[in-house]
Amino acid sequence: MSLTGLVNKRVLLVDDEVDLLNLLETVLRKDGFGQIDKATTGREGIKLCDKNKPDIIILDIMLPDMEGYEVCQKMREITFAPIIFLSAKSDEIDKLLGLGIGGDDYVTKPFSTKEVVFRIKAQLRRNEYVAQAKIEDQLITFGDVKIFPNTGEVKKGNQSITLKAKELQLLIYLANHPNQIFSKSKICEAVWGEEYFGNDNTIMVHIRRLREKIEDDPSKPKWIKTVKGLGYKLQVRGN
Repeated sequence: MSLTGLVNKRVLLVDDEVDLLNLLETVLRKDGFGQIDKATTGREGIKLCDKNKPDIIILDIMLPDMEGYEVCQKMREITFAPIIFLSAKSDEIDKLLGLGIGGDDYVTKPFSTKEVVFRIKAQLRRNEYVAQAKIEDQLITFGDVKIFPNTGEVKKGNQSITLKAKELQLLIYLANHPNQIFSKSKICEAVWGEEYFGNDNTIMVHIRRLREKIEDDPSKPKWIKTVKGLGYKLQVRGN
């Protein structure tokens, strides 16, 4: 899965080594991250965390005013953003302590900046998966159609509708992004997890079957619209 909008992801770096902070900032900006906050003390880091609500936090354990473990505990009162510890301590007990008090990952100094960037992206990717799973577990409705993603049940009015697995996944995908146009290529990647080569009628067939099951008049669909030359969308604003 590709990360969306790295430029909008806010990273908080907390370390008393200014040169390291500047190096990490440079590497992250080159990799596409656009919003980076830096702090050299634990208290400053906590304030920035509360003020700017970062998407991920890189936190050194050895800080001049307080231990990183304590900073982590304070931050956990503010945010659920992933926290990656940086430390010169490589003992297993230190790693377990860091992970046990609310950290999500632990990187031992000296480290490769590429490794840190990789771990940051991995944590953000995991958060996106979790957020998407939460969305998909919620009841989705449009018109008289109700979708229960956690059970796979779909109802039109009081009548249950039987959908095959890919039909259900496609409907959930469109319904979670109402009024948004998706190309066949994007749908293929999101629902089938593979590249679209342009000569496959699979998507068109699944769209037709969905219309037959949820539209009052499949020949004049109200919900699942074809946008000529662009793709498909689930329209919930007007006809």
